[in-house]
Amino acid sequence: MKIITDCAADMSAEELEELGIIQASLFIQFPEGEVSSADIMADDFYNRLEAMRPAIPTTAMPSSGLFAELYQMVAEERKDILSIHISSGLSGTINAARAGGEQAKSEVNVSFWDTLSLSGGQRFQVIAAALGSKSGWALAAIQERLGKIRERAEVIYTLDTLEYLARGGRIGRVKAMAGALLNLKPVIRVDNDGKYSTVTTGRTIGKSILSIAEHLYMKYANTPVWVTILHGRFAEKAKVLTSELKQKLDIAKLEVRRISPVLGVHTGPGVIGAAVVPIELMEDLA
Repeated sequence: MKIITDCAADMSAEELEELGIIQASLFIQFPEGEVSSADIMADDFYNRLEAMRPAIPTTAMPSSGLFAELYQMVAEERKDILSIHISSGLSGTINAARAGGEQAKSEVNVSFWDTLSLSGGQRFQVIAAALGSKSGWALAAIQERLGKIRERAEVIYTLDTLEYLARGGRIGRVKAMAGALLNLKPVIRVDNDGKYSTVTTGRTIGKSILSIAEHLYMKYANTPVWVTILHGRFAEKAKVLTSELKQKLDIAKLEVRRISPVLGVHTGPGVIGAAVVPIELMEDLA
């Protein structure tokens, strides 16, 4: 079985190659032209993003035709495909994938999986599916494991500014202006329905980082976990969050990664957060 995902999963090029995963591009549309999120380095992206202020680029999901082409290409080697995508509550990508599957259905057998997550939370599910497939797991067994990861993983973050969410229409401008005036730093998580909710709001980025650490402690306590620290261009705050989580969690595996530029369009460079999953749901797959 071949695994296909999209670049909201924040998979590295090395991981994609090692696990044999095909990635569909999401696109960033700058005034001078469109680029694939996978083809622009994080720092180059943030330089361009900040140079555009107060304007921002827009993003676009893959078309159904692109998915149909991907499925047809993969079908030349393997007929069975599991297509795993960013939350349907945050993007229409999985709908485009399903439409592409309809176009290619005579040539390929595609199953679809809504991660109800993004970034590190999506990545955990993609890695699990790829490892399960390599180990010869049946589709039903892989989907059962993905369901458990989807239920028990957490994606949570905070932002130095609300301006990018406001410009991209992700929150109302009045709410964003009020937040800016009060210098608020919301702590946002991905709920079980695959949509965002606000956990709490701090007056400083430091207090919001502490709130993230406390929230994760309350959820996982002494459960051994895999932690992925995620940031845009906020390395110093990534170190702070790493330190806090090392004190509060039973960490079996820890990594620090940059989020995909296609997600950074809506957060700006000042985003810091984490994706966490119980290690027991991942370690038997390798």
